[in-house]
Parts: sequence; structure tokens; C-alpha cells
Amino acid sequence: MNPLIPTVHSADPSAHVWPGDDRLWIYASHDQPGTNTHDTMVSYHVFSSTDLVNWIDYGVVLHLKDVAWAVSHMWAIDAVLWQGTYYLVYCAIERATGMFRTGLAISALPQGPFQDIGFIQGVEWGQDPALFVDDDGAPYLFWGAGGHCYGCRLADDLRSAVPGTTVDLTEQLTWVFEGPWVHRYNGTYYLSYPGLYENRWPEHMYYATADHPLGPYTFRGEYIPVFPGQAGTNHGSIIQYKGQWYAFHHSMWISGISECRSLMADYLDYNPDGTLRPIIPSKEGVAAPGATPGPSHVTLLLDAENGAAACGQLHGTRVATDRPGYTGHGYVTGFDKSNYGVSVMAQCGQDRRYRLFVRYVAPEGEQHNKVLVNHTLIDQPGVAEERYDKRITFPQCSDWQEVDCGIVQLVRGDNTIRLYNGSGGIEVDCFRLEPVE
Repeated sequence: MNPLIPTVHSADPSAHVWPGDDRLWIYASHDQPGTNTHDTMVSYHVFSSTDLVNWIDYGVVLHLKDVAWAVSHMWAIDAVLWQGTYYLVYCAIERATGMFRTGLAISALPQGPFQDIGFIQGVEWGQDPALFVDDDGAPYLFWGAGGHCYGCRLADDLRSAVPGTTVDLTEQLTWVFEGPWVHRYNGTYYLSYPGLYENRWPEHMYYATADHPLGPYTFRGEYIPVFPGQAGTNHGSIIQYKGQWYAFHHSMWISGISECRSLMADYLDYNPDGTLRPIIPSKEGVAAPGATPGPSHVTLLLDAENGAAACGQLHGTRVATDRPGYTGHGYVTGFDKSNYGVSVMAQCGQDRRYRLFVRYVAPEGEQHNKVLVNHTLIDQPGVAEERYDKRITFPQCSDWQEVDCGIVQLVRGDNTIRLYNGSGGIEVDCFRLEPVE
């Protein structure tokens, strides 16, 4: 149901389905809880689902602290699978010039985390990027802000605009303000975007069509009008998944604050002439074919080995890949000395209770480790007496399994979960947090 992801404040959803993968993926910006400005946006999240009702949140996948050329304003994003590598296509203000740039970050996995590789050359004021790959394999970049919209052909390494291909699409897109997205339907290119009707806020969602990715485009009208509970902005993507078309966008339905937004999704339909039927956002929301719309269930899955790239840390430990069956890029080993361990960060839009599970192996025998959530040691579930030296028992196992650490309280904002002890004999794959309804 809408909002699609109720557990964290996210906006600007870029939805994708990758070849050979039956999941729908959303790449989204992150709004800091309690803020009243978009200046505080410094990170991105990734979500996936097979039914659009049950979701996985992989936590922070790229943070401003890890982008050397940027100083602030990590706003709207996109993603692309290009020549076997997943690219996060994002924007931020460049430290040296104060100009918005379109950055690139890469990962071997769709969920990240992503490593920055710099910004695209030849694209100035590259806010709100969208990267569209045509059926012939040609990559095109679109971007726009402040009442302007541009497009260009990208070089085959995605690192630069092909000279002479940049076009100004502004005059072709009535009321355009920012946030373009391009998709193709029945051979026609659709460019959708947030616009300001008669230059008045909030934004409506409009679209135009063309016979070529770079136009010329013909304005077609509005497909998401202003609706109750809308934020001042709107921004989204259009995609087909399992035979059904969807429009992803955002609102302020949870927070009531325009700068603390939440992801939305609604069914999208085409008229026989190819025009879009206007959408009235619904509380019921969406589900994939064969599933039933209902309250969204969002699991937090935080891979231990991601370390600093996901706002966590390896405390004397190290990453290994020798043991098969891990969920992400590897697992954490080397819990050899006192207080060696690993920490991960979980972000929440509101105070919320979760049940915490740790996926691990302990082939050398039963292990007893400390688990710290923010500033609180948690005790073994079911222990009757309060113990000063609180520990969680990890039974011996030679293959990956989970231990239930009980119910924990996460607070609005950033939360740190740390597992440590130093007795050795344990390897940690990931932390899974299930919301307690």
C-alpha cells in the first residue's frame, strides 16, 4: 500500500528490472528525518521486491563522505547495468566550482554499495540525471533543473557526453522544471518530468513523446495531478514489471513535511492512442500480478562486510570470500582479539521496533558475543534475570544460519548495530531486521 516504503524517508524513485533478475529494484534519495530543507540530503538507498508488497532495504549504498569531489546536495538518482557493471548515476554539488555535477559510482551487485568514479565530463549543472539505454545499445543522459531540461548521447564508457550531441529540450516541454525520465512504449519515447503549472508550486507530473530519444518532443499533458498530501516536489519513473506498467513517485503522506518524503507507486495505463491515463494516487497502492496489495513489509538487510562504504566499520576484523553462500560481496572474519567486531548502520524515518537476526557460522564451537544497539547491550532472548555482562549465544554450526537476538528499539535517524567479543571462531555475513508490527 502507499506509501510504498514506510520505514525510511526516501524520494525520487528510479525503478529498474535487470536482465536475468526477477526482482524490481528502486534506487532512491534519502531525506533526513526531522529536516526542513533538501540541503541535508547526503546518501542513497536501494530497495528490491518480487511482489511490490514485501521489500528489502539494503541501507546506505553511497554517502557524501565517500565522494571526494562533492560538497553537498546528493539529490535525485538513476541506475544502469552497463557492460556487466551496475552504475549509480547521481548528482551533487562540486566542491571546486559550486556547480551541480552528474556523478557515477559502480558496484558488482545491484544492491551496492557503490564506489564513486568521478563525474561525467561535458555535462554542466547536471542535476536530476536519468540514463536511458535504447534498444540499439546507445546510452543517453537527460538532466534538468530550474526550469530547464537537456539531453545528450554518452560515450561508450559513460564518462563523457559525445561532443555535439547535447540538445536543449526546454521549449519542447511545457511547464518543465526538473527531473526527466525516459521510457519507451510501442516504439515511442516518453519523457516524463515534474513541472510548475504557470510557475506555481507544487509540481505536477507531465509528459511528452518523440520518435527519437533526443526529440523533438511533443507535449502530451499531465499524468499525475497535484494530490492531497503531495510534497512541494514530485519526481518519479515509469516501468513495466511482470506485464504491468507502474508509475513511481513520492509524497509526504507519512511525515506531513515536504522535505521528509516517502516513496509511492500506482498502476499506469495507456489509452489506445498511446496517451497516459491520469493517475489519482491511492492508499491501496500496487502489487505485482499474482500478489494482493496490502501493507508494505520492509526488511532491513545490512551486509556486514560493507563496512565504511555503508556507514559501518570493521573493528580489527577483515573481509573474506572463501566460504560460499554469503549474501553480498563477502563476510567478516578475524574476531581474534578482545572487542574485535563489526558495526553496521540502520536508518529509520521514525522510532520503530525490530526483531534482529544475525547470519553467521561458528564451526569451532558455541560462541558468546556482545551485540550493542546504539548505546544499549542486548541480552539473550528469554533470559529471566538481568545480567551485567550481557551476551548472545551463537550455537555451533558449520554452515550459515541465523540467531535470533530478540526485539530491539531503533530511533528516528541513524542507528549503529555492533557485534563484538574477540574470542574468534565466528564469521558474520549480515544483519537482518524485521519490523515488529
